[in-house]
Amino acid sequence: MSANDIRKVMLEVISEFSKREHSFQSQSVLDETAKRLNVRNNIALEQAILTFWQDLFISGQIAWGYNLCNPNPPFCHLTEQGRKTLEHYSRDPVNPDGYLAYLHSIGGLNSIAQSYIDEALKTYNSNCFKATAVMLGAASESLILRLRDTLISRMSLLGHTTPTSLTDWRIKKVSDSIEKILETKKNDMPAKLREAFDAYWSAFVHQIRAVRNDAGHPTSVNLVTQEPVHASLLIFPEIYKLISELENWINSSFS
Repeated sequence: MSANDIRKVMLEVISEFSKREHSFQSQSVLDETAKRLNVRNNIALEQAILTFWQDLFISGQIAWGYNLCNPNPPFCHLTEQGRKTLEHYSRDPVNPDGYLAYLHSIGGLNSIAQSYIDEALKTYNSNCFKATAVMLGAASESLILRLRDTLISRMSLLGHTTPTSLTDWRIKKVSDSIEKILETKKNDMPAKLREAFDAYWSAFVHQIRAVRNDAGHPTSVNLVTQEPVHASLLIFPEIYKLISELENWINSSFS
């Protein structure tokens, strides 16, 4: 049994309990989780359940108390952050299996991006948000470089001159060069792809790069908080989808 199995079942239990009119209590959640996982009298798995339960408090998904008349354990409630997580639980990064399944439904990640995303999900669920931002930035850069390679290959096949900026060692130079080239060709794109490129390319690339730079090139001791990192993780699949569609168009129709 993996940590993701425990996470998935416990969050399902919490989601069901939180929809009831009355509050839920810690022992009820733990008992139901153990029952569904069939882990009674297995001390290692029982402790793993307790560890994840504690992690939910540390990460701010759950807080003690129900109201001012019942402010203490065993009463507990979902925080605003917890409610947002459960709204999109099927592919929220707090559910790594669901998140990866959604990514893979778009297409196969290259091995480099996959390795960084795997680690980003581990660090995110350990509340190591600076590390997550750096891992996510690296995964995004890998996708941009893959798109760059696709573009260079197509341009070479067509006999076009490759701009030196496309092979620059600086990722911003590369992404800006890709954008500049595709801008000149976007009227040849299908309407849906053109609209997605106009709406999302710059915003997507900037969001993830900005959060990564805050973590990787710090100018202060301020923390990298959960909110922008969570937003970047949610954005990443949409970047991947856009890049995959751009690659398909470049290989078939770029001229």
